[in-house]
Amino acid sequence: METKPRRIARARAGLLVVDVQERLLPAMDDRERLLVDLVRLARGAALLKLPVWITEQYPKGLGATVPQMREALGEVETFEKLTFSAGGATGLMASLAARAVTEVILCGIEAHVCVAQSCLDLLDAGMRVFVVVDAVGSRTAANRAVGIDRMREAGALLVSTEMILFELMEAAGGPDFKELQRLVK
Repeated sequence: METKPRRIARARAGLLVVDVQERLLPAMDDRERLLVDLVRLARGAALLKLPVWITEQYPKGLGATVPQMREALGEVETFEKLTFSAGGATGLMASLAARAVTEVILCGIEAHVCVAQSCLDLLDAGMRVFVVVDAVGSRTAANRAVGIDRMREAGALLVSTEMILFELMEAAGGPDFKELQRLVK
């Protein structure tokens, strides 16, 4: 029987940020905490030099990705979409494949709609999905919880921001480790 590695492989990993937009974020439950963890995750991904993709749901109506995330991530590929799933964003799946990403670190809003549907499509495409539970949100705690449950039951792995960043770092020591420690404290 073939077994998959239990830990994420940095060489095959990438971060997908789903719809953290100007007109969506203010409606999220516990939005201040959510934004702190999203920015921390984004800065960690930049520090670890992970490939990053952003989706924006109908940006004409819902606005662009919030400035705090843009600043933390720098210049990254952004995909506009009308489908709820990021999998429906033209070119996104091809871009993941082109970067040989098979392990997706998933964050964003809303957990029970766009994040969940993106997760299901990524799983269906044969990818391992790591849902960063402290970096996903919904308008209500109940919707967030059911979204996370659905993703876990479908086969996603649940992690926290700190957990995934240290797992990707693998070992203590060096300037990147010191920077990561400052980031999570």
